[in-house]
Amino acid sequence: MTALPAQAEADAEPQGVWRAAAIAAVLAAMGMVVLNAAVANVALPTIARSLQVTPALSVRVVIAYQTALVMALLPCAALGESLGYRRVFTGGVALFTAASALCALAPSLAWLVAARFLQGLGGAGVMALGVALLRFTVPHGQLGAAIGWNALTVALSSAAGPTVGAAILSVGSWPWLFAVNLPLGVAVVALAGRALPRVAGTGRPLDLLSVALNAGGFAALVVGAELAPERPALAVALLVAAVLGLAALVRREAPRSAPLIPLDLLRAASFRLSVIASVCCFAGQAAGMVALPFYLQHALGRGALATGLYITPWPLTVAVAAPIAGRLANRVPTGWLCAAGGACLSTGLAAAALWPLRGDPRPLVPIVMLCGLGFGLFQTPNNRNMFLAAPRERSGAAGGLQGTARLAGQTLGAVVMTLLFALAPVDAAPRIGLGIGAVLALAAGLVSAGRGGS
Repeated sequence: MTALPAQAEADAEPQGVWRAAAIAAVLAAMGMVVLNAAVANVALPTIARSLQVTPALSVRVVIAYQTALVMALLPCAALGESLGYRRVFTGGVALFTAASALCALAPSLAWLVAARFLQGLGGAGVMALGVALLRFTVPHGQLGAAIGWNALTVALSSAAGPTVGAAILSVGSWPWLFAVNLPLGVAVVALAGRALPRVAGTGRPLDLLSVALNAGGFAALVVGAELAPERPALAVALLVAAVLGLAALVRREAPRSAPLIPLDLLRAASFRLSVIASVCCFAGQAAGMVALPFYLQHALGRGALATGLYITPWPLTVAVAAPIAGRLANRVPTGWLCAAGGACLSTGLAAAALWPLRGDPRPLVPIVMLCGLGFGLFQTPNNRNMFLAAPRERSGAAGGLQGTARLAGQTLGAVVMTLLFALAPVDAAPRIGLGIGAVLALAAGLVSAGRGGS
């Protein structure tokens, strides 16, 4: 098939083989970013031994990636709107791939942490603009299905992460966890450069001071949350700095028609409620995902392998439910679908907290499947509503805020569990955390119900 002329390509969705190739490029990049984050978590003990650092220091490998991701999501979204989604997305994949090579070559922890930070910057370009590109790739009526495919990719990558990481470590050293990204990353860059739709950028320049305020505010927020249990005074100072920095950013950006923090989108009630519900849902999901392994290992005496097997039905059920929810979203009001999903997730988390297992964890299997069903029913319609509530030309901003809401919720859920482990007995904290997760998931459903038929 011959390439379209530049102007025609700018105004047309990809067709036929090129549409399939564009979808494959977006989903492959998204899967690579999610999978690599998951396998890095599994490798932390091995990395600590290999580089001769403490386990606490090895956690910086994860924190560096998360910090870069949350710092760069909104700036990458704004840069995509300015320069064009395809250019910034492809640049993000290229940076992620190059940083993977640096990770594989890392001779020290400092080198590895710096390379992981660069990976996070590249991953932000992928996560901020992936769904926006899908919006310009598929017909309007297939957007819900496309978001479902994206959710399916993320769920399967998350579920496969521990297994893939363990398999690689069983036959090779930890640098191979990052080296395996290289052939896929190069292939995605080549495919994306040809197949992705060429959406013309606005040429609007980025305000570098706003970018600095955004980066500093979100970095202080993430690092402060991570330090809260161990160094509360420093954590409070960082959180105060984060609030002040983000407040200054909001004040600076408020008068603009296309602000870095998309205040223009948040003024729409449907979009605003979807963001709030997303934060609540991801916070409940994160609390549950942190609490369940401790519950299985400490209270029920199960080993690491059994723990993984009992939790795996959750993401696998998400993988089944998400595409179905994407199709239902074309026929059923998304507010009601999200409310049903939040209710299912809340019921599952509450059942996990309260069910009298008496040492037998088998009843947890249908319970975690109910959690996965609820999460899958919630996320796809909620994300679809976010994008459809935003003008097409602000799809990048919607994607950036969607990713920011997800990370904010996951950080909140992790901080809740960290505080519980510091304040409550280790046998009681997981069940309390599951209960708090149930309340947060219920809040997500109730907020979604406030959108009613939208």
